[in-house]
Amino acid sequence: MIELRGDCGSCFGLCCVALPFTASADFARDKPAGTPCPNLRADHRCGIHARLRDEGFSGCTVYDCFGAGQKVSQVTFGGRDWRTGSREDARRMFDVFPVVRQLHELLWYLTEALTLPAARPVHAGLRRLRERTEALTRGTAEELAALDVPAHREEVNVLLLRTSELVRAGVGVKGRKKNRRGADLMGARLKGADLRGATLRGAYLIAADLTGADLRDADLIGADLRDADLTDADLTGAFFLTQPQLNAARGSSGTRLPASVARPAHWAA
Repeated sequence: MIELRGDCGSCFGLCCVALPFTASADFARDKPAGTPCPNLRADHRCGIHARLRDEGFSGCTVYDCFGAGQKVSQVTFGGRDWRTGSREDARRMFDVFPVVRQLHELLWYLTEALTLPAARPVHAGLRRLRERTEALTRGTAEELAALDVPAHREEVNVLLLRTSELVRAGVGVKGRKKNRRGADLMGARLKGADLRGATLRGAYLIAADLTGADLRDADLIGADLRDADLTDADLTGAFFLTQPQLNAARGSSGTRLPASVARPAHWAA
C-alpha cells in the first residue's frame, strides 16, 4: 500500500499549511488553518523534523496523510505550488486536501480488507467500492469540494463492518464479550487481557495499559490509542490498524505487529 503512505518529497507541505494546530501536549503553539507553520522551509520541508518531539510537536510525528498530500499536489493541481500560484488556487488546495485525506484513509481500509481471506464473500463489493473511491480522488478540485464524504464513508462502512464480522467469526473463542465498540476504556488496566477477535472500533483506549495484551485478530478501526501502552502486546493479525494510531501509542521491541504497519522510531527511545 505504498501509494497510500505520505511522500513528503512529492508534496507542497500541505499538512503544515492547510491544517490548524492548537497549543497542547501535541503542538507547542497555535496555528490557524491556511497559515504555514513557522518551521516550514521554502523547499516545503520541516526545519525541525529531527527534533519534532523535543520541540513540542509530537503531533506532527503521529500524523500521516495516507498519500493525500502528493495526490492533491501532483494530480488534482498538476504540480502547481501554492506558494507561486494564485491565492484562489491556494485556498482551493487547502480546502481539498482534508477531503482527499479522508478518501485515502478509506482506500487504506478497503485495500486491507481485500487482503483478508475470510472476507472473500464480500471481496467483489469491496473491489467495486475501492475503484469508485479511487476515481473520486481523481476528481477536479470543484468536484472534490462538493463531495458528500460522510455519505460515501457510510456506504464503505457497511462492507467494512461485514468484513470485520467475517474475520472475527473465525477466532472461535466462546464465552467472552467481544464487542467493545465505542467503549470508554481510557486508562483501563488491561495488562495481559485476552482481546482476541474483539471489536474495538472507535474505543477510547487513551493511556490504557495494554502491556502484554493479546489483540490478535482484533478490529481496531478508529480506536484512540493515544499514550496506550502496547509494550509486549501481540497485535498479530489485528486489522484496520493505521500508522497514525500506532504512532500515537507507546510500545517496545517486543510488541508484535501486523505487516501493514511499521514500528514507530520513537518506541526505541
